[in-house]
Amino acid sequence: MLQPNREHPKEKLSLHPRNRHRERYDFKLLIDSCPELAPHVRMNPYSDESINFFDPEAVKALNKALLKYYYNVQYWDIPPGYLCPPIPGRADYIHHIADLLGGCNREKIPSGIQIKCLDVGAGANCVYPIIGNKEYGWSFVGSEIDPVALEAAQRIINLNSNLTDKVALRLQDNSKYIFEGIIEQNERFDLSVCNPPFHASSAEAQSGTMRKLKNLSGRKINNPVLNFGGQQNELWCEGGEVRFVGDMIRESQRFSASCLWFSTLVSRESNLKNCYEALRKVGVAEVKTIPMGQGSKISRIVAWTFLNKDEKERWVKERWEPKLKV
Repeated sequence: MLQPNREHPKEKLSLHPRNRHRERYDFKLLIDSCPELAPHVRMNPYSDESINFFDPEAVKALNKALLKYYYNVQYWDIPPGYLCPPIPGRADYIHHIADLLGGCNREKIPSGIQIKCLDVGAGANCVYPIIGNKEYGWSFVGSEIDPVALEAAQRIINLNSNLTDKVALRLQDNSKYIFEGIIEQNERFDLSVCNPPFHASSAEAQSGTMRKLKNLSGRKINNPVLNFGGQQNELWCEGGEVRFVGDMIRESQRFSASCLWFSTLVSRESNLKNCYEALRKVGVAEVKTIPMGQGSKISRIVAWTFLNKDEKERWVKERWEPKLKV
């Protein structure tokens, strides 16, 4: 039996003001753009159009429609079982990190292909480069340790002409390193982004999935299906998020002059203390913690730079100002 329509806010105020997904999904527009979404759209118990967020195929179809309608991506697909990321949250990261760059440039966000971003662990979905290039015209290098994911992401790039000259992918063939073997000699990046593996084990990842599905459904789930997917290296690693981010921070010191702003998502507030201690030990010049919220989920970006004020100003003058779009 259908329940009366709920009152929904016109905008998701927790999302960044420039995020294209602050309003509720307009399924008519999305289906017009991507007809394969249509079979997955139905009326929920509150008489609202929605999809079954427990169904991986429905979630993937929604992503295809969002990426096509808002970001001009004509082809997008991922192998079965790979991470199908929530687009609004990924867009929020890009917009917040763009503001961080703008803070180095008299609050004017730099745009154009001369702004170069490293996506650590681009995955099969290639979502950060898609959004960053569409919104700000940035160029990207995506690193990945999984050849299958790299091949899938490369196919997305090859089949979207707007990405072919803007995104390059590199295989990290040594899982001990994050930047070593990826950042080339004398190469410069204006920022790096990363969505690290959150969990420390497969069991912890499974428990997290059951908790997320229980929050969505309001009931206990005994046999969870990963509605957003995810391979081992996407969801968990030895030591979990705190170790991965700590390793990234320590390795970033060796590339201190290669990147203006390093950054990563940190999902657990309890991990911030370890992050800040690692950053203190490597002697960063500045740290920024940027809160993000999507519904009931709270996360944050931690960003750091080894460059002092004068060095940042010199970076902007030498790399951005000659070609900067105003």
